[in-house]
Amino acid sequence: MYQVLARKYRPQSFDELVGQDHVRITLANAIEQGRIAHGYIFAGQRGTGKTSVARILARCLNCVQGPTVQPCGQCSSCREIAAGSSVDVIEIDAASNRGINEIRELRENVRYRPARDRYKIFIIDEAHQITPEAFNALLKTLEEPPEWVVFVLCTTEAHKIPTTIASRCQQFVFRAIDYEAIVDRLRRICQQEGIEAGEDVLSVLAQAGEGSMRDSLSALDQAIACCGTRLVADEVRRLLGLFGLEPLETVAQALLDRDKRRMLELVRELEQSGHNLSHFCRELARYFRNLLVIKIAGVGTRLVAASSQDQERMARLAAQFSEEDLTRYLNITLDLFRQMQYALQPRLNLEVGLLRMIEAGRLIAIEEALAELRAKNPAGGELAYTREAGADQKVAGGSTRGDPNGPATAHPESATSATTDLKQTLYRRLAENNDHILADAVEHAELLVEPGVVRIRAPKEFHLSLKSKQLANLLVQLLGRQVRVVLEASQTEASEPAAQLPDEQALAERALSHPAVRRFRELFPGSQVRAVRNLKS
Repeated sequence: MYQVLARKYRPQSFDELVGQDHVRITLANAIEQGRIAHGYIFAGQRGTGKTSVARILARCLNCVQGPTVQPCGQCSSCREIAAGSSVDVIEIDAASNRGINEIRELRENVRYRPARDRYKIFIIDEAHQITPEAFNALLKTLEEPPEWVVFVLCTTEAHKIPTTIASRCQQFVFRAIDYEAIVDRLRRICQQEGIEAGEDVLSVLAQAGEGSMRDSLSALDQAIACCGTRLVADEVRRLLGLFGLEPLETVAQALLDRDKRRMLELVRELEQSGHNLSHFCRELARYFRNLLVIKIAGVGTRLVAASSQDQERMARLAAQFSEEDLTRYLNITLDLFRQMQYALQPRLNLEVGLLRMIEAGRLIAIEEALAELRAKNPAGGELAYTREAGADQKVAGGSTRGDPNGPATAHPESATSATTDLKQTLYRRLAENNDHILADAVEHAELLVEPGVVRIRAPKEFHLSLKSKQLANLLVQLLGRQVRVVLEASQTEASEPAAQLPDEQALAERALSHPAVRRFRELFPGSQVRAVRNLKS
């Protein structure tokens, strides 16, 4: 009868164990020094060797030459433990034996000495599924068992083990196995099995395991059943539902080119090829994470599970993005992946998400925008900024854009827009400095920019909150020239228009006229404000 590779190549001694050096060294030292505990907790993700180490520990303790770090593997005890048929090594599946009755039966069994071996060892798999009542029944036995009993509790969710149980045991955390260690193990197994597999195939299988040796071996078994003795990377990827670098690089290149059409065509190609769009979104998130890590840590880092050739390809592409862009794309793809878990129209969600990523690439930090404005307008006008190609250009003060010899005054529409921009920028800077009182006064004020003078007119109730010196310093930074600030009180109070409206409507109009809200609605056309709440009330 055929035996799967994960069972056939299960480690039988500490020397055969892949990874988990901290566990191997500690247990080996404890056996050599005779400091064997009565209870252990092996915690970690699936397929990292928890049950295998529990069996190795049982062999080391019950071998006829033991306790020893190197069990002979030939005595009846070693052979029976490897086959899972030893009378004195009891393996219990807590998923199906989780109640108090099963634990009572275990407590009765603990009282009797081993039938033949040195220790009676209880290996409890998926121990976190034991009920609280059953754990309570096990407490006293686990704390003071007979000298011939050893408990080993294996779990993938250590946080579900009660602290009263954990405090009575030695706990070992099994880590995810390194990518290189998995590839090396797969290479040796393929050589022993006579399987022809290149480095690209081994890389795909190791990535499919995500740090789990058992999952990688199961994927290898599946690939052999599909492809025979000669494995091809593309066929293995299709079999496992994984994606190569090509479609992921297509997304990255479309982001660089801002090619929305290519994004939509890619989604159509994926759907027509029968690919799972949710899996593609997951792989895309992992790809942007790898690009970000390689940009930070460089090629050859062990933080990315990929071959050196693939890392070099990703490094060339990552060099064309900033860290801020990659972080933004990673956040968007993670949000998109969460949405697609419950999406009724996965294609629609993926298309919208990819188009959002292109739009997100247009954003720049406010500091960069202000620095660019000062660089473009060093002589001083009121304020100048340029939108995307094809959008309106706004220039105030000095000459008009595109005509350096134009008239000294700009068009009224341009001057009004630039003054509004200056007011919004001034408000944002004050809000960033947590000076909310002054920011609120500026929000309700009117700015008039004249040569060398900026007049700020505020309603009477806000006039006393204005600080001319602080405003002058900020305006010098924003305009790049010395200006004098003149504070004036407006004749009409700000509350008059609002008094004519119901309270809620006045509050909503005030919120929608806020510069930050207006800017947000410009960046995201079609967005809606569904409710307005007064935080001061």
